[in-house]
Amino acid sequence: MTVSAIPTAAMEWDVIVIGGGHAGCEAAHASARMGCRTAMVTLNLSRIGFMSCNPAIGGLAKGQLVKEIDALGGVMGRITDLTAIQYRRLNASKGPAVRSSRAQCDKALYAERMQEYLASVSGLSIVSAEASELILEGSRIQGVRLQDGSELRARAVVITSGTFLQAVMYTGFEKTSGGRAGDIAATGLSENLKRLGFQLGRLKTGTPPRLNKNSIDFSRLEPQPGDEVPIPFSFYYKPNPFPYLPQVNCYITYTNDKTHEIIEENFDKSPMFTGLIQGVGPRYCPSIEDKVKRFRDKERHQLFLEPEGLSTDEIYVNGISTSLPREVQDHFVRSIAGLEKAEFIRYGYAVEYDCIDPRQLKSTLESKDLEGLFFAGQINGTSGYEEAGAQGIIAGMNAALRVLEKDPFIISRVEGYIGVLIDDLVTKGADEPYRMFTSRAEYRLLLREDNADLRLSESGYRAGLLGDREYHAFSQRRDGIAHWCKELKKQYFLPTENINAWFSARGLSLLKDRVSAEALLRRPEIGWSELCALGFSSEGIENSVREQVEIQTKYEGYIRRDIELLEGFRKNEQMKIPFDIDFDVIPGLSNEIRSRLKVARPETIGHASRLIGVTPAAVANLLIYIKMQENQKEKRASL
Repeated sequence: MTVSAIPTAAMEWDVIVIGGGHAGCEAAHASARMGCRTAMVTLNLSRIGFMSCNPAIGGLAKGQLVKEIDALGGVMGRITDLTAIQYRRLNASKGPAVRSSRAQCDKALYAERMQEYLASVSGLSIVSAEASELILEGSRIQGVRLQDGSELRARAVVITSGTFLQAVMYTGFEKTSGGRAGDIAATGLSENLKRLGFQLGRLKTGTPPRLNKNSIDFSRLEPQPGDEVPIPFSFYYKPNPFPYLPQVNCYITYTNDKTHEIIEENFDKSPMFTGLIQGVGPRYCPSIEDKVKRFRDKERHQLFLEPEGLSTDEIYVNGISTSLPREVQDHFVRSIAGLEKAEFIRYGYAVEYDCIDPRQLKSTLESKDLEGLFFAGQINGTSGYEEAGAQGIIAGMNAALRVLEKDPFIISRVEGYIGVLIDDLVTKGADEPYRMFTSRAEYRLLLREDNADLRLSESGYRAGLLGDREYHAFSQRRDGIAHWCKELKKQYFLPTENINAWFSARGLSLLKDRVSAEALLRRPEIGWSELCALGFSSEGIENSVREQVEIQTKYEGYIRRDIELLEGFRKNEQMKIPFDIDFDVIPGLSNEIRSRLKVARPETIGHASRLIGVTPAAVANLLIYIKMQENQKEKRASL
């Protein structure tokens, strides 16, 4: 990687990535790794890969996204493993479909390690500048014009501007320009996008106060330790030692009646409730003032105190995102147990910013109207580092594939959480910041975080993003799983006196005939350790392989059922809708449905079926019409 000042003359690249956040890092890395000369244009070099809000990666459904990024050959998982200071697998006691990994990270180290890693990527350059305008030739992207008038030329551009487009920060009625504390807003690109026909919306996000840990009474808080046996995020880059950094506790406390009373008394000072903020905030991660107003029946709200790193005194108070005035924050925070003498390092604030309507994008995240222009991250209406990174890797891969004149890369919603995320965005749009949940994935039992490599690493390797070393490790794990699944079928247990005594001592039904290790493992009361206690020989098996074999065996019936449903789903799901189709001539469609189809321009029958307001009958009419048109073309071709 090379670092450039603002160029004085036009410079030529294959791909330009605008923005250095989590989406930008994944997009730039993917493009460069796939052999394209890539430039990342960013306002502040020191903020590349910066964790602008909470100091954590992963979480419910988000952990799956990070694992999928890693399986494809992305960087978020490996940087997490180098900087994690606490690992927790959420829903560990529940079924594998809803288990998700989460890690607290050292915030400063995360950005440092990301910058160090990107510096090692061949073909990637960094340009410290503000992009203000896109350069077009007809409907084809040609590059980027910078704020000083200089130009960067490229065949593809990926916009990953995060929360910086026309961004405004609010603390009470105090209003300042900026996409986050200490960083300026990007002011030129929004107007350019409007002129090019993009529909812009206004969204809002927020952040909680950061407190000095030396002012907190931890004796009044509930410790939350990490996992005793942590699981790395990366399939291919487990650091040595692991965990790589010392592990620390987080802590739990709660708001109370007094806290809620103070907040209610100051609703008239909230920029959210007084109309100063027009943007829509995240429903599933609301501010504390929004929680108090919407959930008046709740006596308390849980808060997590999360260390921001090993060498800082900053504590992130997860759960009290707020834009109330500083004096109000002082008052209500100090009403919370353990925080009575809290000292503020930074007050909470809200950010309002521009985003595009993602329904104007293809499943590749390329604009439907401007060839070679891609979008990823919060500009598409999402929230979260993980959602941003997931879009970034797909946009970066497809930008590179366009330059290389190869077929695009698309993950469908039946192949990964990344596919669910992108499909939701391009078909339904985002009228509020979009957040991933396991409930959004219809086939979540198939899309587990533990099998992300088995689902996606082959594709990452074929695309040129996953390297030979990683692919060799993937092949060994895949083959090891296949080997041990066969071993379970080959090894049998006989109803001997000793074995039945073992079953009897545990109140389990006795064996009457010989039974395979596979059949025994399917029993809910039998796990791998019990199988080995009975005499199953599994010497040399790795933990990740064992877990995968056990899950596949225990849930085989459910997995087979989902696969059968999936095959029926796929029959028409991927049928392409011609880009130039005239919805007005299709019989049986209402004017409302025609209007929705014209606006969304769905790419496939599956996309059309998930559009709001498009009925199953309308989808059937569309499907019949397309098949009739194809039949007519075939007849004409045969004449």
